[in-house]
Amino acid sequence: MTLRTTLFILKENEIMKTLKTFIVLITFVGFISCADNKEISSLTVDRYIELLKANQYDSLNLPAFTYKDIPVLLAYRNETRVITNFPHNGISSLYAPECKLGMYVLWTIESIRAVAIQSDRLIMRFPSQNPILALRDSTEMKLVYDTLSHEVAAKAYNDWWENNMQKDFNDFKSIDPLAGTNYKWH
Repeated sequence: MTLRTTLFILKENEIMKTLKTFIVLITFVGFISCADNKEISSLTVDRYIELLKANQYDSLNLPAFTYKDIPVLLAYRNETRVITNFPHNGISSLYAPECKLGMYVLWTIESIRAVAIQSDRLIMRFPSQNPILALRDSTEMKLVYDTLSHEVAAKAYNDWWENNMQKDFNDFKSIDPLAGTNYKWH
């Protein structure tokens, strides 16, 4: 056996080990991701809120809630408790380390609506870049974090639901709850 052949065999073995390690790593990540998705898909709204309040929601995704979960979510729309452990949209350059629970709940409802209308702004289940409101008609992006904007958004989502809940969800899912306000999602 020549030195060249020996080096080739050693190099080939090294490549195979690397390939095996890569396959094991991908399988492990896939398993963790599937387990995470399974846990999220069986999550109730009450458990979701409990985890958010305790800053223990550790999934990277928003739950796969449906329009049937909106009434229970709306019960938490006015919550002002600050949460610090929640999923963030990975494409956003803005990292908000905290958020009011009620605002996050409204963003979760917006996620349900965005998924239902197959919004082109949807990234994974994130309906926008952040659970933060911005002024709708501002020439530059002006983010708002104040109590008034939260109250207006909470009322807008509640009114949107109350005025339409007797209809089929498909008939009103395209209506933006914030359309009549000065706000939009960032």
